[in-house]
Amino acid sequence: MPPRQRLTPAERRAQLLAVGARLFAAHPYADVLMEEVAEQAGVSRALLYRHFPSKHALFAAVYQRAADQLLTETRLDPADTLVKQLIQGMDVHLDYFVANRNAVLAANRDLAGDPVIQTIMTNELDALRARLLAILPLADESAREAMSGVLKSWLVFVQVLCVDWLTHETCTRTQLRDVCIGAVLGALRPLLAEDPAPDWPPQGCGAVAATHTDRHPAPAESLHQAP
Repeated sequence: MPPRQRLTPAERRAQLLAVGARLFAAHPYADVLMEEVAEQAGVSRALLYRHFPSKHALFAAVYQRAADQLLTETRLDPADTLVKQLIQGMDVHLDYFVANRNAVLAANRDLAGDPVIQTIMTNELDALRARLLAILPLADESAREAMSGVLKSWLVFVQVLCVDWLTHETCTRTQLRDVCIGAVLGALRPLLAEDPAPDWPPQGCGAVAATHTDRHPAPAESLHQAP
């Protein structure tokens, strides 16, 4: 066990979350032991349980932090085109999904029926939907309601597709991203007066993007979520 450092409660909690995030990313949920978290953090089990009374509580806190960071890093800058905003948002999330495969699969499979974890994911998806609605040119309230329903369904589609891809990887990461972007653009076009992305898909975008994106692995803590 590494020597214990004297930290403030907030610093200790952040340290434990970092250790927990690393272990949940590296191992399936069932294989992560609270004893190992305490050992790697250099604290007693009693101190760990003082901050997080169970493995579930630690995982929920790790996943909430990831969701918050994903929302922070998903900029959706109105100065960019819609396609650039979608690419940036998808890349941020895919960075996290790839680097934290086991944690994402745990949230969506091992803990699929857990109300705490599902609330974290639902809240993030709702926040993303609100941001997307804010950047789309909507004519009236009825158009907004229709668009909201489309975006809600699309975000769930992305979540399910990404979880399946993390398990099977039947296509490249760039292909997965472009499928998701193409799906939402196709769903949006009938509801908007003007095509939101007249140049999508660009010729040869899959082959060109794959040579760039798929050669750069995500960093271990790059920020999550699936939701």
